[in-house]
Amino acid sequence: MIDSKRQLTKYVLSDYVMSNVAWLIFNIIRFFIPVVTSGYAELGDFLLSRNVVIGQIFMPIIMMLVYYLSGYYNIIFFKSRLHELFTTIGSVTINTLILFFTALINDIVPLRSENYELILILFAVQFICIYAPRLIITTDATHKIHNRQWYFNTLIVGCGKQALKLTRDLNNRTIALGYHIVGYVDIEEGSHATQLEMPIYDCNNLEELCNRLDIKYIIVAIDDNSHIRLNKVVNMLFPLNRHIKIQSDIFHQLTGRVRLSNIYGEPLVDINSCAISEGARNIKRLFDIVFSFIALILISPVIAVLAILIKLDSKGPVFFKQERIGYHHKPFYLYKLRTMYIDAESDGTPRLSSINDKRITPLGRILRKYRFDELPQFWNILKGDMSLVGPRPEREYFIKQIMEKAPYYALMYQIRPGLTSWGMVKYGYARNVDEMVERLQYDVIYLENMSMLVDLKIIIYTIRTVLLGRGM
Repeated sequence: MIDSKRQLTKYVLSDYVMSNVAWLIFNIIRFFIPVVTSGYAELGDFLLSRNVVIGQIFMPIIMMLVYYLSGYYNIIFFKSRLHELFTTIGSVTINTLILFFTALINDIVPLRSENYELILILFAVQFICIYAPRLIITTDATHKIHNRQWYFNTLIVGCGKQALKLTRDLNNRTIALGYHIVGYVDIEEGSHATQLEMPIYDCNNLEELCNRLDIKYIIVAIDDNSHIRLNKVVNMLFPLNRHIKIQSDIFHQLTGRVRLSNIYGEPLVDINSCAISEGARNIKRLFDIVFSFIALILISPVIAVLAILIKLDSKGPVFFKQERIGYHHKPFYLYKLRTMYIDAESDGTPRLSSINDKRITPLGRILRKYRFDELPQFWNILKGDMSLVGPRPEREYFIKQIMEKAPYYALMYQIRPGLTSWGMVKYGYARNVDEMVERLQYDVIYLENMSMLVDLKIIIYTIRTVLLGRGM
């Protein structure tokens, strides 16, 4: 077995210690550079000076923040050493510029070439100190995985011929991929391969099973790869919050960007991942937290005024909450300002709103037109239920109907749902399931082209939509 937390600790602790070492070494070199005047006659006095000591405390913290935002710690195992090299170069470059312009700006000398020399020394010291331990840790982990010293407990969903073939392919490999098969999940395909040697479990209480067996990876290998079967499997697995791999020859049922789990391994497609890089994912989440926190402070007076108007407009609570399905198919409560009369779905059947919907209050029409009813969702963003930009979350009742027509809706579970989306900007509100499927095309495009620049573009278009009152 592999202890993921222990491996992560190795990377984090190594980076922090070596960041301190790098900054200390650089300051020693800096003291002896002839063109830099420290004002101290002895090295010890310089290293114990106030500014250097403060830098020794805070500069490694700044470096660690950059390393975190780079996404380096998101993926602990199966690291590409080439990607690790480029990620380290990028992070160290950013840190070099930050440190130079915050701590070393007073060391600038008239000769530009000597300034470049100072920057190159800072970069080189950081890069060597950070990259060397990273490479050692990664190489050691890769070696142990390939030699079956380390492994991940893995469940295979399916009990037929595909499951048997996959098991043999994984077990007979000269270079192991780290998947240690501990059992199979019966999803009632109708037949079992008689040569399966591991236990077969039913599909009930999968979460308890995964916790008990300490499952890290789930691989889908089913014989019946029809839309209905695949939809059922994907919806069943996403809430488990495990790495989900699916064989490429059945992935044609879904569409979207795919990423192979390992270029040396079986053609397994990772359906947890999307086009955005791990670094961009971290920056996106940080932006969500900062933006939503500031937004909640600024809009609190607006919400207070709207709350009074809602109370005067119709009976019922100010806020309306509704269960939606979010990241990894997990349910959460989405908050809105109430725009409908109470008991709008008194018969218990979920209904989408329409242009002339009589359930909408007079004030509610105004709130929807300018999307003021969505303001409380900044709380959902701060909590982590949602992102500022992402596919709009839907109710399970409608998701089941959407997936009958568009099984690739399951790809939306790869990311957090959003307050606004490319679908909302280009299409708007959907009045029925067919329109939901049409709007989904825009969300698939977003999933394929995710970036902070695209998010900024969507935000600008959303502001334009709000200002023009095109929310309905």
